Amino acid sequence: MHVNRLTVVPVKGLRATHPATVAVTPTGIVGDRQFFLVDAADKLFSASRTGAFLGARASWSPGVLDVSGVRAPIELGPAVDADFYGLKQVAAHEVLGPWSAYFSGLAGQPVRLVHADEPNGGCDVHALTLLGDASVGELASRAGVASVDSRRFRMSVEFAGGAPHAEDGWSGAAFRAGSVVLRVGGPVPRCAATTRHPDGGATDLKTLHLIKGYRGVTTGELGRGIHFGVYADVVEPGEISVGDELVPAEYT
Repeated sequence: MHVNRLTVVPVKGLRATHPATVAVTPTGIVGDRQFFLVDAADKLFSASRTGAFLGARASWSPGVLDVSGVRAPIELGPAVDADFYGLKQVAAHEVLGPWSAYFSGLAGQPVRLVHADEPNGGCDVHALTLLGDASVGELASRAGVASVDSRRFRMSVEFAGGAPHAEDGWSGAAFRAGSVVLRVGGPVPRCAATTRHPDGGATDLKTLHLIKGYRGVTTGELGRGIHFGVYADVVEPGEISVGDELVPAEYT
């Protein structure tokens, strides 16, 4: 098995980027899910609620954020205690400048861009997610379509090789990719964001219906849901590159 795609989403809900190499810390991939959007009630406003942002791509370096050519210094304003669908509260600060107007225009309602106080603060539950291309191929086969674009699942680490849904049986096991050691967790519950085309945001595939049709409703650490792919935590930080082997590892 080997890594065949890495995914970074600097602003949660926007279009993903796929670098050849990523640096991984105990909290996740450097730069991943550092920013996110909230509505007027300080609730997370992500791709499960709108596809309007999936055409926009963000990049950032210390002090400057660029979203599809709109570029401005990162200046933090009032504190925000963001509600992530009742799963957790995320401490953050509003990002001042053109962003509220920019994203509100895309969303068609008032939203604010915020910067998580902690690194990777916009990650839902665990630092990383993991998915095999054989699992995506199985979904396509069951759905009766030629292929399913795995980018719609926005997984941190995708790998080639192995049996369909092999990752489901790895809970508690450790794997090495590059210089990083991961400890595999439980299944990832899927939401309506997976039904959207990863480039334009249009709803174009009944992903949840299709997964449920052959995998059913199962139980994970967050309760019952429709699951696809698995979480992972970082045991040893380092770097992962596309092409790195994914092999079992020991950890203490």
